[in-house]
Amino acid sequence: MINLILFGPPGSGKGTQAQKLIAKYKLVHISTGDLFRYEMGNDTPLGREAKAFIAKGELVPDSVTIGMLRNKVEAHPDAHGFIFDGFPRTIAQAEALDALLEEKGTSVTALVALQVDDEEIIERIKLRGETSGRADDSDETIIRNRIAVYKNETSPVYDFYATKGISQSIDGIGGIDEIFERLSAAVDRMASIAKV
Repeated sequence: MINLILFGPPGSGKGTQAQKLIAKYKLVHISTGDLFRYEMGNDTPLGREAKAFIAKGELVPDSVTIGMLRNKVEAHPDAHGFIFDGFPRTIAQAEALDALLEEKGTSVTALVALQVDDEEIIERIKLRGETSGRADDSDETIIRNRIAVYKNETSPVYDFYATKGISQSIDGIGGIDEIFERLSAAVDRMASIAKV
């Protein structure tokens, strides 16, 4: 079983590469945004709990998010693995994810981060903003803030998995297929080390 955490700043091409990884390795995509929309949209107990926190302007506690993750993992008992997108964002979430996977007799195979320099990201997002219709894709101050938040939130998680020897940075500049080849090589290398 291959379990990947895919990291990358906004505009790094994470979404495009995630779809290619899902197809190649037959992984189930777990996006925290999708989980929240599903649980709240279907008015599940966890969805109602999340809504209550959001309604008060509070962050949804990790226990609720992990509960949603557990539901998704358990809904796919025959999965070849999972790709975690937008999670974990903190050390506490990484520890909770590790505990959940350990319960299921598996673990994180690799955390792969797409490295793209800030100026390239800003250009990509502004270009995307010309067609996306998203105001936050056109405002450079907002874009720089999103990049800063990403770096502050994710660098501790990257380091957490680096101590386990499973964090890997990939050059995120180049053609889509070229970047995918780099990603695939890293995943294959990490999977062989993990004896997946």
